[in-house]
Amino acid sequence: MSTGQEEPVTFGPLLAEGKTKQIYAHPEDPTLVYMVSKDQITAGDGARRDQLTGKGRWSTITTANVFRLLNAAGIPTHFVRQINDTTLLVKRCQMLPIEHVQRRIATGSYLKRHPEVSEGTRFDPLVIETFLKDDARHDPQIWDEDIINMGLATAEEIAWMAEQGRRVFETLERAWASVDVTLVDLKIEFGRDSEGKLLVADVIDNDSWRLWPGGDKNRMLDKQVYRNLKEVTEQDLQGIADRYALVADLTGKLRI
Repeated sequence: MSTGQEEPVTFGPLLAEGKTKQIYAHPEDPTLVYMVSKDQITAGDGARRDQLTGKGRWSTITTANVFRLLNAAGIPTHFVRQINDTTLLVKRCQMLPIEHVQRRIATGSYLKRHPEVSEGTRFDPLVIETFLKDDARHDPQIWDEDIINMGLATAEEIAWMAEQGRRVFETLERAWASVDVTLVDLKIEFGRDSEGKLLVADVIDNDSWRLWPGGDKNRMLDKQVYRNLKEVTEQDLQGIADRYALVADLTGKLRI
């Protein structure tokens, strides 16, 4: 199979497919894979889904720009390089079924779990939460002892991932501040490469965070706009597309 806008690429077999991306084997190097983003936006564990023309391109650009920043900061990631508009070359990883969430400002689901906390409360140090990736159970929150008991990671690895999560957030927080955008919270994932080494992996795109320009929630640029819709119209999707395109453009201007 071949695709290519900037660079021709031959894919190996399809290894995995999720709601928003496909993973293809590298035809020659078993330690690498191609990650291809799709033009699909989802919410509610996939209960709502729409085609968003251009989203695959914006996701790819955003993820590539973000991971370049992380690599430059010395954070271990799976990112190798961007191949074309929708394809990234990354290290092949066995993903941990855990979402790591870093929170600087209290909002969203955190408030439902902690009604005693007021929206807008600033956390310093960051609040770190972990959730099991399980759509059927709506990604329940889990704790260190759960991760250990499930055999997903050791106590030392859990501490390492928490520290790397803080580094990722603080790196991107500084970068977004350089264009007067507040990084409110962030979801990342980790995987093990062919040698068993943990790396920041998957994507970090406009589905992964909350972004408030000038710290103003009413100007949010991220996927929460889509989640908040009661019904989805073509006009709504255009507004969301405009935000995703803007974020992709802004990530090319971020500095750490």
